[in-house]
Amino acid sequence: MKIYNQLSEFKKLDNAVVTIGTFDGIHFGHQKIIKRLCELAQSAGGESVLLTFFPHPRMIIDPENQELKMINTIDEKAQILASLGVDHLIITPFTRDFSNLGAEEYIKKILVDTIGTKKIIIGYDHRFGKDRLGSIQTLVENADKFGYSVEEIPEQDINDVAVSSTKIRKALLDGDVALANDYLGYAFSIYGPVIKGDKIGRTIGFPTANIFVAETYKLIPGDGIYAVTVELEPEAESANTEVNGELSTFTPQPSTFKGMAYIGQRPTINGMTRNIEVNIFDFNREIYGQNIKMNFLAFLRHDVKFTGLEALTKQLQQDKADTLAFFNNK
Repeated sequence: MKIYNQLSEFKKLDNAVVTIGTFDGIHFGHQKIIKRLCELAQSAGGESVLLTFFPHPRMIIDPENQELKMINTIDEKAQILASLGVDHLIITPFTRDFSNLGAEEYIKKILVDTIGTKKIIIGYDHRFGKDRLGSIQTLVENADKFGYSVEEIPEQDINDVAVSSTKIRKALLDGDVALANDYLGYAFSIYGPVIKGDKIGRTIGFPTANIFVAETYKLIPGDGIYAVTVELEPEAESANTEVNGELSTFTPQPSTFKGMAYIGQRPTINGMTRNIEVNIFDFNREIYGQNIKMNFLAFLRHDVKFTGLEALTKQLQQDKADTLAFFNNK
């Protein structure tokens, strides 16, 4: 998949099959649209193009509202879309000027003149252009004029699993990662480098890796303890090996471990900041500065203030037993 960070980077295609949207979470409903997009592009001998926006339009239109958090970072979104078979991903910077484009101007300048759109596949409720006045009807009315066709994904097809990004965000904030994962069709994850903590965990037999999430817009699940898997990136991006006398290049796969994660302010030790930590089972390496991906699988319990480290240690022992029981019963 080719990625473009500006519309100006994109070279107009002869036969572009296009869909548009923020696609936060890329849940089952989104996946239906993307699957259809790729099918149409293949059958028409064209190329699939997904046009998305960053930052999220609501972050620009209502910058004072810091409550909106994204299920995916832009990098996570790109990885998922690549796995679904999209040919081209255009990440358009959403600005005030962009938001002031009229609906017909948006169609002509972006979809037709810049991308070369011959077919548009769009969700039933998609809105675009200044004041969000553009709709599926606007696209249909301008189809003959600009030489493209439109296919609508009806509401029933998108919502037959009663899924939406809003519902997924709520489930994650409630700690219900199992429900969120059911909606998404994959495990919600957090990605980032391991940073140094105060090392209290190792003094009570539960050393943790503290994860730093640079993207402040990334949604973090509700406080508590979770069963997780941890993917540790290989230190080398690629390596060479000799096969039958010939040199072959391969990319090492991430190592995956089981573990239990903690999100919260560590009330037992009167913590002042919200931490994201993970106790990786059967693991004793120093990995400061290394990127890890943490996949959330199950919620175990809410965050609690204990009377001291001894009581906390006893509970962590039970948490580990509960986590192992979860994995054994999967």
